[in-house]
Amino acid sequence: MPATATPAVLTARALLLDMDGTLVNSDAVVERIWRRWAERNGLDGDEVMKVVHGRQGHASMAVLLPGRPVEQNLADNARMLAEETADTDGVVEIAGAGAFLASLDGVAHALVTSADVALATARMDAAGLPMPAVRVTAESVGASKPDPEGFLKGAAELGVDPADCVVFEDSGAGIAAGRAAGMRVVGVGPRAVRHDPDVAVPDLTHVRVEAGADGVVRVRVG
Repeated sequence: MPATATPAVLTARALLLDMDGTLVNSDAVVERIWRRWAERNGLDGDEVMKVVHGRQGHASMAVLLPGRPVEQNLADNARMLAEETADTDGVVEIAGAGAFLASLDGVAHALVTSADVALATARMDAAGLPMPAVRVTAESVGASKPDPEGFLKGAAELGVDPADCVVFEDSGAGIAAGRAAGMRVVGVGPRAVRHDPDVAVPDLTHVRVEAGADGVVRVRVG
C-alpha cells in the first residue's frame, strides 16, 4: 500500500515505536549537534542531515566518512551522545504523542530507538512522555537501523511474531529496518512520506488504537 493520508485500518498484536521524529521532536538538537560535527570534519551540513536521522551516530559517521577508523567513530559518537543528552532545548512531543501513548494501556508495545538509555530518558522526560516498559536502545543491539535487529528484538521481547507487528517510524533508515523485519510501517511526519511506508500520517493526532478482547489491535490512521 503506498504512503497515503487516506483512512486505513491495520491490525496487529504489538506496536513498535521509534522515538526521535515519531514520539519526540528533537530536530533542533540534532541539527545543532550534527552541523557542528559536519563543520569540524569539513563536510556539508545539509548533506550530513540527509543521512543522520534514524541511525546510531557511529553508523552515520561510517556512511559519511567511510575511510575513518571504527574506533574514532565510536569515540566521536560517545562524545556526541553526551552532548545530546545534556541539550534538551527545543525538545517537545510530536503532536498527539502523549494521548497516543496513553491509549496503549493494555496493548503490547515497545520503544525501539537508536538512542542509548540516557539519551532516550532525557528526551522522553523533556517531552513529558512516559517511557514504555519494554524498550530496545542502542545498548541492546549490535547493528544500527536500517538493520532490522532492533525491531526483531522488540517483537521477541513482547513474544509476538514480527508479521503481527506494526512499526511507527519517521526516517528512511527506520522504515527500511521495519520492512526488513517483515513488519508493516506507519510513517509519521514529513520525512516519512519520502520513504514509502505502508501508510503515512502528518503526526500522531491522526492515529487511533483500539485493543480487541481477542488480543488483536486495530490501528486506525488518517
